[in-house]
Amino acid sequence: MSRFVSAALCALFVVSVGSAEAKAAYNAAAGKAVYDAGCHVCHKAGTMGAPKLGDKVAWAPRIAQGEAKLVSKSIAGFKGPKGIMPPKGGNVKLTPLQIGNATAYMVQQSK
Repeated sequence: MSRFVSAALCALFVVSVGSAEAKAAYNAAAGKAVYDAGCHVCHKAGTMGAPKLGDKVAWAPRIAQGEAKLVSKSIAGFKGPKGIMPPKGGNVKLTPLQIGNATAYMVQQSK
């Protein structure tokens, strides 16, 4: 029984550390380079209904969904009533971390 309790406590610790790392994993400063390299193509002009960088009104409901949801939709792609987000912004070479960083940058600039 004590092995089970020890294993459960270890698992709980790992999950809590992993959650904290996930919350702190995205770097908005690093995301600026990703944004400048490609995301700006749509998010500067609002192409395909993309919310423009800095447009607080357009970003507010998206930000309210939470960072995890924004990153997930940015990775997988999304088609909504106002526009479309291709998977990984159309750049399949981007890693999930790069997508998260770029998302963090755009959110930071749009609050």
